[in-house]
Amino acid sequence: MPPRTPAGDALTDLVLPAFELNGELLAAAEDMTRPVGLTPAWWQVLGATLTEPLPVAEIARRVGLGLARQSVQRVADILVARGWATYLENPAHRRAKLVAPTPAGRTAVASLAEAQHAWANAVGAAVGEEELRRALATMRQVISASRAYRQETDTADEAAALIDQRQGPPPASRDQQDDAQ
Repeated sequence: MPPRTPAGDALTDLVLPAFELNGELLAAAEDMTRPVGLTPAWWQVLGATLTEPLPVAEIARRVGLGLARQSVQRVADILVARGWATYLENPAHRRAKLVAPTPAGRTAVASLAEAQHAWANAVGAAVGEEELRRALATMRQVISASRAYRQETDTADEAAALIDQRQGPPPASRDQQDDAQ
C-alpha cells in the first residue's frame, strides 16, 4: 500500500468536517421545513421538480445527495399521498411516471423562502461572500476529481472483469485435480 501524500492527508482532513457540514445543513433544513410540514428530503424532491416534471431516477441523479432511487420513490409516494405532488404520464417511458409538484406543493416550497433567505443571509454574512465562493470552487474541484477517479477505477474494474470472463476460470492445481479423482 502506498503511503498517503500531503495532498491525500489534506483531503482526508477535509472529510470529517464535510460530513459535519452536511449534518449542519440538514439540521438547518429541518428547522426551516418543520413549520411547513415538510422534511429536508421532501423539500429536495419537490425542489428538483419545480421547473419541470421528472422521473424518479432523474430526481435521484439531480438531487445527488445520497438519496437512492428507491428513497426518492418513497418520498415521491408520500408527496403524492399528501397532495404536494402528482404523477404524470411520461411520453418517453411508459412505466417511469413523471413527478410534478401540485399548486399546494409549490406553495409549501415557496413558504420556505423567508426562512431560507434569513438563514442564508446570516450565515453568509458571518463567513463572507469571497470565502464562500472560494470554498464552493474547491468543493467543485474535489467532487470533479473524485468522480473522475471513481470513473477511472470503475472502468479498470470492468476491463479486468471482462478479461477474467474471456479467460475463464483459472486452471485447477495438481491438488484440486487429485481431489477430483
